[in-house]
Amino acid sequence: MLSHLEIENYMSIRDAQIIDLRVAANVDDTPERFAPAWRGAKERIPKVVAFFGPNASGKSTVLRALALLRWFTQHSFQLAPDAVIPAEPSWTAEHSARPTRIAVYFSGPADIAAAIGGNAEVEECRYFYEVQFQSLNQRRVVLAESLFYWPASSTRKVRLFERKQSDVVAGKDFQFSGHGSVLKKILRDNASVVATLAQLEHKPALMLRNAAAQIFSNIFIEKTVIDDSTMVRLYHENPGMLSSVNKDLTRIDLGIRSMSVTLANDGPKALFEHEGLVRPVPLQLESHGTRQFLQIYPLIAVALEQGGVAVIDELDLAIHPLVLPEILRWFYDPERNPHDAQLWISCQSVSLLESLAKEEIYFCEKDKDGATTVYGLSNIQGVRRVDNYYRKYMGGVYGAVPNLG
Repeated sequence: MLSHLEIENYMSIRDAQIIDLRVAANVDDTPERFAPAWRGAKERIPKVVAFFGPNASGKSTVLRALALLRWFTQHSFQLAPDAVIPAEPSWTAEHSARPTRIAVYFSGPADIAAAIGGNAEVEECRYFYEVQFQSLNQRRVVLAESLFYWPASSTRKVRLFERKQSDVVAGKDFQFSGHGSVLKKILRDNASVVATLAQLEHKPALMLRNAAAQIFSNIFIEKTVIDDSTMVRLYHENPGMLSSVNKDLTRIDLGIRSMSVTLANDGPKALFEHEGLVRPVPLQLESHGTRQFLQIYPLIAVALEQGGVAVIDELDLAIHPLVLPEILRWFYDPERNPHDAQLWISCQSVSLLESLAKEEIYFCEKDKDGATTVYGLSNIQGVRRVDNYYRKYMGGVYGAVPNLG
């Protein structure tokens, strides 16, 4: 699970923004909404994190930062040596040459050697990963990269590795011996230490790369829209997911009894049985909302099944507001979400505020110079749990509303 996200000088976010999800110790325990920051931790964090604000206020930028970390630690080694890292700074004269910084606190094994050895019952602890990018010859390259953790035997953070440009220093727990000389030869200024070491079958790096793969997102630079044929092929190749989506299609009351996938000459085809209709409806005649739901469903279903973080930009786009709380309830249900997966979403349907706890609500707002500020509802003084968050937000009490007139 993710407990903090820190972003600085990335797109519209200029000054450092810290999203600290930790729930205050005096807040009543609500296990369906809050989970330990790591297995056995006293700190709790929400399973659902929702960002609200006007169009172009920076909501998607927050989600892009998470997707960037996922891509950088997984796939940056595949970049061409002179390719550009897609980590755009603010384009103001003051900030364009400054470093971009993104950092995250997440949960991981307290004993790396035991985890690599296949021990599934290893205790967990807090990890901290940070990367900084800078401009060089009209490119964004790595300025610094580091990874620390707090193992069970230590009350202080322990270095796994630290990188300053091309120089990398590693702690003994990172099992770096034998890899340092090779890494020095192949590490590029546009690739992650983790992604590079993974090419060398370095086991801690592979573990970290696999952890990054547990972020399931529909946004990177732009929102990813899966075409219909790819989506249908995915359901055809995953019968378990097809069975799962059929259960949920009936629960969210789209008027659909079932979805089936048949193999035609030109590939798999999806057909839908509807209440009251005598023949199935092909996918191309289904509503935009149904097709949108089917596109995002695999991201959510895999996160719930495996654990991880589903990062969904504009979850509410073309999905009825009454359906949205049902999707949230999947993350609250301990049977549906046994691994405490998280859902991070941007949302325009402010009626969803009525279904959220204040620790789950964040706002994005731009100032007159176009810089994004991110703040939580819990950070606003005087907010009570009995308040009507929807009415107060629409009344401008919390800010982050369009400035009309």
